[in-house]
Amino acid sequence: MSNIQATSDKVGVDSLDVEKHGSSDAVDATESDSQSVQGKLSWKAKLIALGIEERGILPVPVEERTSDRFVNIFSIWFTMSITPLAVVTGILGTLIFGLSLRDASLITIFFSIFCSLPVAYLSTLGPKTGLRQLIQARYSFGLYGASLLVILNLATISGFVIICSVIGGTTLAAVNPGTISVGASIGVLSIVALFISFCGMKVLHQYERYAWIPALIATIIATGCGGKTLTQQAEVPPASAATIVSYAGVIAGYLIPWGALASDFAIYIRPDAPSKRIFAYTYFGLLIPTVLLIILGAAIGGAVPSNPEWAQAYEDYSVGGVLAAMLTSAGGFGKFVAVIIAFSVLGNMAASLYSLSLNYQILHPLLLRVPRPLFAVFTVAVTIPVSIKAASSFFAALENFIYLIAYWSAAFTAIVITEHVVFRKQNCDTYDHAIWNVRKELPTGLAALGAAILSFGLVIPCMSQVWYTGPLAETTGDIGFEVALILSAVLYVPMRMLEIKIRGKL
Repeated sequence: MSNIQATSDKVGVDSLDVEKHGSSDAVDATESDSQSVQGKLSWKAKLIALGIEERGILPVPVEERTSDRFVNIFSIWFTMSITPLAVVTGILGTLIFGLSLRDASLITIFFSIFCSLPVAYLSTLGPKTGLRQLIQARYSFGLYGASLLVILNLATISGFVIICSVIGGTTLAAVNPGTISVGASIGVLSIVALFISFCGMKVLHQYERYAWIPALIATIIATGCGGKTLTQQAEVPPASAATIVSYAGVIAGYLIPWGALASDFAIYIRPDAPSKRIFAYTYFGLLIPTVLLIILGAAIGGAVPSNPEWAQAYEDYSVGGVLAAMLTSAGGFGKFVAVIIAFSVLGNMAASLYSLSLNYQILHPLLLRVPRPLFAVFTVAVTIPVSIKAASSFFAALENFIYLIAYWSAAFTAIVITEHVVFRKQNCDTYDHAIWNVRKELPTGLAALGAAILSFGLVIPCMSQVWYTGPLAETTGDIGFEVALILSAVLYVPMRMLEIKIRGKL
């Protein structure tokens, strides 16, 4: 294992870690400079005293991986997943793809079981390596190749934040139409999520540990109130194989992208933590609420055409309107429950903003000097107006977004796991902390980028998008995700072997 001193010598001073990684050059500073530095330290010390996380993307050394609250992994994934975001994914299956509730449910169960596996596996590497997920990716994609992944992941996480804020905002606005606008609701939710993510991992874990409880209760109440109507499913023709495969791609696009931040929430866990427990906590924390809520969403989508009240609510407030309409029979209490459902998106938004703020620091070494929380502030400042605009054309944007992110995230996941299993023999000691930010010592990234890019030679003909349908996809449906997952791994093995042979090292 490497130590943090070696890391700080190569990288410099982390913006919120000055006290631990100060430079010896400060001894020769002038008196005025010393006073300035002291003032900065005092400011940072106050932030730390308030509970603000001081560490940015620097690798976490063994001596600082001390948490034994393994169950926090379960709570954070459960809370992130028990949100209306999964409900919306289910509504797509019946209302947009035209699947029956039975078909949508079977597809959801089977592909969720499969697509949650790589996310859970990558989560187990957090305690062992002490590396953020996209920092670990540098050990296969290289310093600059990983920056390309960061750009893609920034778009992905920002997209999920926007979708969550739209769902929560429309639900809140639909509770008492005309009292609060969709835009104002989006703003309120975004600012609250920003506050949670601003404080860092400790506060985030505290929030996620309990936030799932009211979210779960509210969801059960909503399901009970809408139960009679949920059974009134619209008649649909039998699904074609192409439609089934295409909706499976949507499920993959919902789950696989979480792999790009899987280890972020586990890097403070003790390195001797049982991997089976970390895997199980991540897997079931992600799988159980996702499957149940997607199936609930499929039931809602199938019932909307048969219920004029729900159809009108959907027309006025999209998904949020339907969720609020399900609770009208409960009167004022139903409105209270709808507010809880609206605020349940905070679990997903806050965790996403936290990982997103770290991604900016990974993008370029100079950005290490910017405090992590400021990136969360910047992101929210951008996503609020975009979310307000997206609320007017929600489902079209959602369908395109989820489809597109499935492709790159599948290739990324396959390559990172192949690197760890095939070339590093699952030995986490090979992730040397001393080189995490040293371009010449890290892999070139040519093998990883080459495998990912070349795989798209077959992925593109297998794509089925609103703006493009490949020749193979016309027959098979959208199988781009499956092709990216398998082909990128197959191509990576010989290309990485060649890279290692030329360099003479990993």
